[in-house]
Amino acid sequence: MNRVLVTGAKGCIGAWTLRALLDDGHEVVALDLPGNMHRLDLILGSDLAKVTLVEGDILDAPGLIELVKRHEITHIVHLAALQVPAAKANPTLGAQVNVVGTVNVFEAALAAGIKHLAYASSIAAYSPELTFEPRTLYGVWKLANEGTARVYHLDHGISSIALRPYVVYGLGRDFGLTSAPTFAMLAAAAGQPYHIPFGGVMLYHSGRDIGRLFARAALQSDFDRAAVYNPPGTLAGTAAVVAAIRAAEPEAAITYDETALPFPTELETDELAEAIGPVEMTSLEAGVAETIAAFRAALADGRISPPEPK
Repeated sequence: MNRVLVTGAKGCIGAWTLRALLDDGHEVVALDLPGNMHRLDLILGSDLAKVTLVEGDILDAPGLIELVKRHEITHIVHLAALQVPAAKANPTLGAQVNVVGTVNVFEAALAAGIKHLAYASSIAAYSPELTFEPRTLYGVWKLANEGTARVYHLDHGISSIALRPYVVYGLGRDFGLTSAPTFAMLAAAAGQPYHIPFGGVMLYHSGRDIGRLFARAALQSDFDRAAVYNPPGTLAGTAAVVAAIRAAEPEAAITYDETALPFPTELETDELAEAIGPVEMTSLEAGVAETIAAFRAALADGRISPPEPK
């Protein structure tokens, strides 16, 4: 039986990763700070009872090592991080959580004899020109983590697969720089107008797909490299996202800005299949329709509230 530790489990990707692991019959231990249970409630529902919840901090290195040993963890998905807005607001804490926290996770794996793990990098590691000259501190730290992973493989034989998600959307995506498209889907489901404050061409992934990719990446026990991949998705302009929202909700009043975010518009996404096997991703149209339908149901039974007007 695999027993998988997911750090940052109460985030959007964390909750969807738990969903994928539970669906495949694995035992899961979820580590995160206290509070913020709403994403797990939305995405896991009654299956939340199957999750071993542990309140803790990845900056507590001895506690993390003890947790991994006590729960007999066999695999790790490391997702805990401060996202761009929070990291920008508190750079010192951001560096501690995003960089030192990642070192602590590798140290915990080393202490427990775990030879492989998956972790989240980010599209923010790139510049718009597709060079490794990120325009945010968050991106700088994610790039540093990729280097950390390489050295732990060289020094200790711990292999790893990192994924660099771009725009993740779906249930639970209620925070972060690129959460606006999801808020637009929620607004459409609620019959409210919404303005997406950016434009440009980006790669879109549903939360369900990304969670499943992280789950699969963590379970590649025969992998023997420190590799980083750009997960596939749908490359689309914001106009296409708005069109997908209107296809699912014809009365949707969604607008957007033309200003692009400081990330690339073209990138290679085909190599991941070489590491984890065939990859099938939900189309943007299908993913948006699924998300809006899920929001309608959650709004109807009071599990979620409409977005606040801006």
